[in-house]
Amino acid sequence: MWAIIGNARRAGRAWLTEPEAKAALAAYGIPVVSTQTAPGIDEAVEQATRIGYPVALKILSPDITHKSAAGGVALDLADAPAVRSAASAMLERIRQHAPEARVEGFSVQAMVRHGDGFELIIGAVTDPVFGPALLFGHGGVNTERIGDHAVALPPLDTLLAQDLVSRTRIGRLLEGCHEHPGVDADGLLNVLVQVSRLVCDIPEIDELDINPLLASATGIIALDARIAIKAPAPGLHPRLAIQPYPDALEERVEQNGRAIVLRPVRPADEAAYRAYFRQLTAEDIHARYFCTFREPEHSQLARLTQIDYAREMAFIATTTDARGETSILGEVRAVADPDNVQAEFGIAVRSDCQGQGLGKLLLDKLIRYARATGIGALVGCTMPHNRAMLTLARSCGFKTDIAASSDGVSLHLALHKENASVRTRR
Repeated sequence: MWAIIGNARRAGRAWLTEPEAKAALAAYGIPVVSTQTAPGIDEAVEQATRIGYPVALKILSPDITHKSAAGGVALDLADAPAVRSAASAMLERIRQHAPEARVEGFSVQAMVRHGDGFELIIGAVTDPVFGPALLFGHGGVNTERIGDHAVALPPLDTLLAQDLVSRTRIGRLLEGCHEHPGVDADGLLNVLVQVSRLVCDIPEIDELDINPLLASATGIIALDARIAIKAPAPGLHPRLAIQPYPDALEERVEQNGRAIVLRPVRPADEAAYRAYFRQLTAEDIHARYFCTFREPEHSQLARLTQIDYAREMAFIATTTDARGETSILGEVRAVADPDNVQAEFGIAVRSDCQGQGLGKLLLDKLIRYARATGIGALVGCTMPHNRAMLTLARSCGFKTDIAASSDGVSLHLALHKENASVRTRR
């Protein structure tokens, strides 16, 4: 992958060739139709014969990125004379409509029948403010005219990819209807996640376009692809608007003979969070959120699980049973102010898991994280009758004060000496 990018940059090219773009996608496990290159008409015929008819023929030029619009695509060529005729006509069209374009030959690929498949588009562009942004929608030559697409910010996981698909009209058809079978949903979501990984991992990618991406019940395959590259922007500012999941913060511990994972929350935890709330008593929900509610709605769960790790952190304690199902035992969360002077925190442990030291594990984890990231102080608030919270906070070094003009108790832990005298009351 890096060799492909490096070769293109050394050649002074702003775009990868189609075979190079497909090789980049294949390196990330994205299915692509096999594509061969040919420097001339005779070689194109040889490649087509080797691949087997019918074939698709495309112009190979660093100056032509929209090949269909330039007359640089010929489909469903049934034999060698058809390839030879299409190649000659293609060169003539290019000479007339783009005389200055450099032509390096042709790309030849097996013709893939659409059948019951859908033509989709997956794209990526780099916004000067938000960084990479992903696009999904109805593909094919009429994609711009149809205008059915949705946009999301990477990184994506399976849940976020599914949400992106669901926000398009064609997304409803992909599940299948009437006589039309549904597409390989897992394969499609995997392609979206892998494209997200690709644009996150490779800062040189400025623009990416897979169109069409053919999706059917039998699989997903990229028929055409374009990738634009440029030198990464200098500086230390984060390239991504939303930071990727911080794997390095995962921690495994043993407690009372049980294996527990302390880790940041992620979007895929929504179902486990719903089950977690079902196992909290009304009293524990009120102690944590200062209100009562039944079962949280999807929008609330999304807010709890889809966080920006650069501005907020939530650690959960999880365990996995023999069936491989993950359960959340407790959580601790902190949201810092823009200047990192202090972060407000909250903590809760599942009602049937209290009194086992989980709260101490979680709060110690948060304190270590906050101190390492330069947060000046952790602050919170609890009720005077919440003896368990007051005991836990004091055991971790928090100062407790009766909050002015309220019945609450403020909690404050200075993480650096310069913050030792700073107190925040609520």
